[in-house]
Amino acid sequence: MKLTLEYDGTNFSGWQVQKEGRTVQGVLEEVLGRLLGERIRVVGAGRTDAGVHALGQVANFRTENPMPTERIERALDGLLPDDLAVREVAEVPPDFHARFSAKARRYRYNIYLRRRAVGRQYGWFVPYELDLRRMEKAAGAILGEHDFRAFCIASSAPKRPVCKVTEAGWSVGDGEVHFEVVADRFLHSMVRLLVGTMVEIGRGKLPVDAVEKALASGDRAFVGPSAPPCGLFLMEVMY
Repeated sequence: MKLTLEYDGTNFSGWQVQKEGRTVQGVLEEVLGRLLGERIRVVGAGRTDAGVHALGQVANFRTENPMPTERIERALDGLLPDDLAVREVAEVPPDFHARFSAKARRYRYNIYLRRRAVGRQYGWFVPYELDLRRMEKAAGAILGEHDFRAFCIASSAPKRPVCKVTEAGWSVGDGEVHFEVVADRFLHSMVRLLVGTMVEIGRGKLPVDAVEKALASGDRAFVGPSAPPCGLFLMEVMY
């Protein structure tokens, strides 16, 4: 079964089950287990960190229960907590894997240019003037296939740190700016480190070619601080 999910990550300790802390995977497995009467293991397309949100996370699980997908979807609507919702339940081939079958993922990061009371948990308030032209130029540097080891938490750097980015850019809204990026895969904290670096570039605290130099050298000296998780959304997973 394939699940398309949305969740507010504010009160979750991330996607992946942990020994302590409330997680999206943990809540899903507990609720599905009660509903289907068997132990359920859920696989997600992306392991979002604590505080990160999703509008289009995808997961899959196997079950021996013949309950129709429509009934599962309706039941989950009534059983899941308010900060986790299922948008769709669908049958998929046995070889479908939410993570390994994915071709690309889209993330969006929200930055607020004025302080907010309502919706503050869905964006990063940056109280500085930002030069969007510099930030857009920096975003252009990540297009294509690159080694992103400089934009990954060192303790979780994978053996293969190469990602192929097909879309990356900034847009301006009413009192806010947004960064959207599409890639075949993402490293741990990659988007947040990219955003944090580009904000420093927009403030004039880092040179406009800092992203390019970080990609070429793998040196974290060119990388800014990680943006907070509250502004990050997993928008969709493409298959």
